[in-house]
Amino acid sequence: MTATTRGLRADARRNRERLLEVAGRAFSETGTDASLEAIAKDAGVGIGTLYRHFPTREALLEAAYRNELARVCDSVTELLAQLPPDQAMRRWMDLFIDYLVTKQGMADALKAVIASGDEDPFAESLDRISTAISTLLHAGAEVGVLRSDVDPLDVGFSLGGVLLITSDKGLRDRAGRMLDLLLDGLRYRSG
Repeated sequence: MTATTRGLRADARRNRERLLEVAGRAFSETGTDASLEAIAKDAGVGIGTLYRHFPTREALLEAAYRNELARVCDSVTELLAQLPPDQAMRRWMDLFIDYLVTKQGMADALKAVIASGDEDPFAESLDRISTAISTLLHAGAEVGVLRSDVDPLDVGFSLGGVLLITSDKGLRDRAGRMLDLLLDGLRYRSG
């Protein structure tokens, strides 16, 4: 639960979460032209409820972006509880690439938020991503399956490079193979 949602009643919190989920999908598919009325309707709330939570389109867009990033970064703990660290890293890479593909649809809208001068939604992104990757790398190094000498941001930028090369939906299989190569480079080798 975030500071923003902590003081909300349970029904208001559910409405906000549903709005973020629907908005993330709508902005990804449509960009800045996504209809706020359609977002509210798809979330099962009125437009007034949308504006109570998010007074501007930019506020909704930024919150949807942050929500998607948090979902991916926060998945690390669960992945490490379910899988060995190297497998958790590989699964997280898939989740991150899927997130980046989604964010591509939001890119123009996010640039509008930055241009408005209100806030840069990317400002804390690198830190969150670096922390998630660092956690995975550390867990893998502790059990001797991943290298301990890797900069988490190098991994993050490498993932961004995979996306640039394979952003066409028809190339998702190639992205998976490239992620396998990247993970192989992260594996610990003795001697």
